[in-house]
Amino acid sequence: MLNSLRQVGGFLLLMTLITGVLYPAVVTGAAQLLFKHAANGSLIEREGKVVGSALIGQNFSGEGYFHPRPSSAGKDGYDAAASSGSNLGVATKSLNEAIAQRVAALRHDDRPVPADLAMASGSGLDPHLSPSAAAYQIDRVANARKLPRERVETLVKQHTEGRQLGFLGEPRVNVLALNLALDALP
Repeated sequence: MLNSLRQVGGFLLLMTLITGVLYPAVVTGAAQLLFKHAANGSLIEREGKVVGSALIGQNFSGEGYFHPRPSSAGKDGYDAAASSGSNLGVATKSLNEAIAQRVAALRHDDRPVPADLAMASGSGLDPHLSPSAAAYQIDRVANARKLPRERVETLVKQHTEGRQLGFLGEPRVNVLALNLALDALP
């Protein structure tokens, strides 16, 4: 019996060292060597200060900025420590009312409001918009910044990322990167 306990204890210690120490150290080291930017959170810096992450959505509400998707993460939204969707189903009255309010607030002509401007993402922290959702906001941003529409439209096109590996996902625009590019304009 004592011999069996030693064997089991030794095996437990060995597996703890392999799976709890060695494997995480190797994976972390490989990530730091091969994908340093992504492994450290894809942080974006301006003038030596971290202004955000390319992977986490942030709220932009000024008229001169592109607005992200709505967020249900945390009490006030965009809380990375409380990443989650609302868990409301499509038949939920409160969800449908919230979407209707967002659409009414966004509608300024006869064009349909893109779905990603009216509905939160599953995580509540999606940093991307569809190109159509970005295009929907071009006139407002151009007017607020007193820029030619074509200049803002070009900036959106420059910040539109294609499908991953050419066939995965949909084209998208990173809202933080686009807004930082707007701020960098002369």
